[in-house]
Amino acid sequence: MRNTFRSPFDETSTAEEVTAGIDLTGKTALVTGCNSGIGYETMRVLALRGAHVIGTARTVEKGQEACASIEGRCTPVVLELTDFDSVVGCANQVDAMDVPLDILICNAGVLYQEHREKNGLELHFLVNHLGHFLLTRRLLNRVLAAPQGRVVILGSQAHFSVPDQGIYFDDLSGRTWKTPAYAHSKLANGLFALELARRFEGTDATSNCVGPGKVVTNIFRNAEIPWDENGKNVKSIAQGAATTCYVATSPELAAFNGYYFRDCNPSEPSALMRDTELANRLWDVSEKLVSEYL
Repeated sequence: MRNTFRSPFDETSTAEEVTAGIDLTGKTALVTGCNSGIGYETMRVLALRGAHVIGTARTVEKGQEACASIEGRCTPVVLELTDFDSVVGCANQVDAMDVPLDILICNAGVLYQEHREKNGLELHFLVNHLGHFLLTRRLLNRVLAAPQGRVVILGSQAHFSVPDQGIYFDDLSGRTWKTPAYAHSKLANGLFALELARRFEGTDATSNCVGPGKVVTNIFRNAEIPWDENGKNVKSIAQGAATTCYVATSPELAAFNGYYFRDCNPSEPSALMRDTELANRLWDVSEKLVSEYL
């Protein structure tokens, strides 16, 4: 199945097209980074299909503005991924809603050209991976309570641009790194999705990683776009959100667990992203880093 399944969709498909005919009424979804780009389009389309979408943003104002502009039921919640107290607060608010979480989409991310760190941790790793790791861990019971809970983690083809050792466990501050920090965090996203999938075995829940493709969004506000904005294979935001929405909602994918998707189809990730020992080690290290907040 891993090598032969092909969906009717491709890199030109949009989020609305891949969810056409899907009724999400009665389902609850959470999307991080809901106020712009792929996160906003994902929230809009899931709400359009009937889901109650919990949208997270870094400020109350951004979350409220995004949710108010969408047709359907959307609830804003503040989430600052660099602040573990904020992550716990967000999870507690979702917990207080006392409903199963059918869809959890770890979408938010940052991209910087220069080195940045907070509390001794490189910022891409902290925001793109570790904050989402903590949030997901705090909400696992809600995902498992759903009839078929799905966790979708946004990765990137950038994960191929990392050194042979994969994760810099000996220096998570990033000060000695010689490869792109963003790529490092995207490998971490894929490894987290892989290990979570292994831990979901024997349940009805699934965990998958998706690569949205080349999309011009606000993530580039602090960095140069590394390719021609009007060049070949550059997607619109509607196309960039398609794989996320497809993996999060398609009845065809109920049994797909531990996959990497691109252009709405399973894709082969790097050997490092398939490394189960590396994935397990990252889980253990991540757990220790957030242990007092679990």
